[in-house]
Amino acid sequence: MTSLNQPESSVESPIIVGPDDILLELCDSVSCVLSRACHKPVRQAQMVQNIQHTSLKPDISGFVVFEGGFTGLVILNFSADAAMDVYRDYMMSMGMDEAGLAMRYTSDEVSDSVGELMNQVVGDFINRINLRLQSSVEQSQPKVLTSGRQLTISIDAGLQTPITKRVAFYTQNNNTFYLEYAMEDTEFVATKAYIEEAAHDPDSVLANHQAQQATAGGNTAGGGGDDSDALLSELGL
Repeated sequence: MTSLNQPESSVESPIIVGPDDILLELCDSVSCVLSRACHKPVRQAQMVQNIQHTSLKPDISGFVVFEGGFTGLVILNFSADAAMDVYRDYMMSMGMDEAGLAMRYTSDEVSDSVGELMNQVVGDFINRINLRLQSSVEQSQPKVLTSGRQLTISIDAGLQTPITKRVAFYTQNNNTFYLEYAMEDTEFVATKAYIEEAAHDPDSVLANHQAQQATAGGNTAGGGGDDSDALLSELGL
């Protein structure tokens, strides 16, 4: 007879990363990268919507296909107002004069900015997910479509049994844009030896390096090369 005071054997559950976990990483990349690039907060809705398929919708849409350890598709669908919010904030955060900015969402400058920001978002996401999953995922170049008509275009990413989701985001002016996401139905299960790699934050590395230099006082001319080598090593270059 087993004693009531005998502790039960504890078996740790394995770490499992599935499509929903990967989506949360992507959502975090969208809000963090756009907030940092635009110097304005970009908020994420606290609900995730299941959808039947992903598609490009007016007024401005961008998409990126990623493949490698797993295959998926990322789409950002902007209303005209949301696209202009992101474009203006991004340009002005880099010192552009508001008087010199494009006035219409159909301008090439707006679609170019959306494509550039989308590239930063997906790049940040892939860096996060490669570290977490210890995998190798690569992205295609972002493609951006501007349409003033009620036009919906479906993208075939070659997924056999895709998981498809939609998440809403809001600019500081409460204009809405949507992330649509599709990936193959797969899971990553960690082994007992799994240790998640730490992400490198270049801004933190540079700040720490500058603080160390200031603490040390001036450097001699002969020590400049060693300092540069040490900084590059910290950055993983």
